Amino acid sequence: MTETGRGQRHALLASVFIIASCGLAYELVTGAQSSYLLGDSVTQFSTVIGTYLFAMGIGSWLSRYIERALVLRFVQLELLVGIVGGFSAAALFAVFAFDAGPFRLLLYAVVLAVGVLVGLEIPLVMRILKRDLSLRDLVSQVLTVDYLGALAVSLAFPLLLAPHLGLVRTGLMFGLMNAAVALWAVRVFRAQLPRSPALLLQALAAMLLIAAGFVGAGRFTAWAEQQMYSDEILYTRTTPYQRIVVTRWRDDLRLFLNNNLQFSSRDEYRYHEALVHPGLASLPAARRVLVLGGGDGLAVREILKYPQVREVTLVDLDPEMTTLFRSSPPLRKLNGDAFNSPRVRVINADAARWLETAEGLFDFVVVDFPDPTSFAVGKLYTVPFYRLLQRRLAPHGRIVVQSTSPYYGRKAFWTVVATLEAAGLKVSPYHALVPSFGEWGFILAGFEDYRPPARLPVPTRFLDAAGLPGLFVFPPDMGRIAAEPNRLNAQNLVRTFEEEWKQAIR
Repeated sequence: MTETGRGQRHALLASVFIIASCGLAYELVTGAQSSYLLGDSVTQFSTVIGTYLFAMGIGSWLSRYIERALVLRFVQLELLVGIVGGFSAAALFAVFAFDAGPFRLLLYAVVLAVGVLVGLEIPLVMRILKRDLSLRDLVSQVLTVDYLGALAVSLAFPLLLAPHLGLVRTGLMFGLMNAAVALWAVRVFRAQLPRSPALLLQALAAMLLIAAGFVGAGRFTAWAEQQMYSDEILYTRTTPYQRIVVTRWRDDLRLFLNNNLQFSSRDEYRYHEALVHPGLASLPAARRVLVLGGGDGLAVREILKYPQVREVTLVDLDPEMTTLFRSSPPLRKLNGDAFNSPRVRVINADAARWLETAEGLFDFVVVDFPDPTSFAVGKLYTVPFYRLLQRRLAPHGRIVVQSTSPYYGRKAFWTVVATLEAAGLKVSPYHALVPSFGEWGFILAGFEDYRPPARLPVPTRFLDAAGLPGLFVFPPDMGRIAAEPNRLNAQNLVRTFEEEWKQAIR
């Protein structure tokens, strides 16, 4: 083989690596984008990747109709993939900001388009290479670099790219890579391409267009988010775990995670008083308290009102959350500077893994996880998790679990109740009205029966001892219904939650 032929082969194999990386990256970006914006991560990733693979099959089948000028078509396809895939996240963001209705249609249109284009490319590469390699070596080498490229981006996306670049810039970065491959191919295969400079100019123009998008991505994202949130945006950050947005309107601070409202400062005290005080006020001897989730520190603020509590351990997965609520002046004011209290220890870790190695017992445990919108979160609402939690609960201690709305997610709520019972705990479900959310549900659980305290020993704005027993009474439209426990191998809670809340917002 000549040096030119060897160089072309290496260039094409490198191109396959980049094609595989970019193709999967676009689908990871669009899948993450849809989960962040729609809060619908249960099926979104699987359907996005499934649609992408199906589209690749269509592209591979269509490649048979490209019979001539294979290198030229390869270069043109690379430019199309770079532009379509590179701007996909930005387009989805813009559509959702103005009208979420067409979002899913555009999402799957983008996935189909990128999948078909990538599916066209790899057969073209194999046909270009077939004159230099035997069939055995051709298939082996192309598939090897294809799978390695997919592995590389699947590791880099959650660990490096999305947290540091954000979804829009990540998509555009891979668009630049596709444009660079096209430009490289124009140079390496110049002898096999038309002598007209038009193709080179197209590649340069595509690269400049995508580069301009990359440079302006920060301003675009800020503009798009401002359209989504009518209030002033104080803070935004994409972490490996979620999209964090904090907004302000007059004196109202609001936290959104993956586009879902977590609290409004105007009424969050209702939620957090209901979460903490019915349980903790009934435990005058409580000294050690554990908070799982609750990275905003608002539950910790309520716990610190009890002078007998000597130690509060908060375990939250996302260090960006706890750092934000430890350092931002308005958020520190809101949580009473809870994370800077000498009684508080913050640990950033997966709650289930941390519990497996934790030592000692806790008198009161607050479980303040996000709603079970995905199987990753749903595992924290299962029988095995609650049994694991029991090992860290003192004999006279108590657990409280935030458990979604018994009105909008009635079956989901009673599924959590059934799950705690299946774990061997005695439960006392209750609810409270939080205007931002509506009726919201909580469950107290322990080894002993619960009795509401005769008084609340700390200052509160919402709860009082007289009204406390009424929280444990459910009207008929929120009363108990049959529900199976949420087990790790099935996770029926996640599907139930998704179905009920979809119905509720229609």
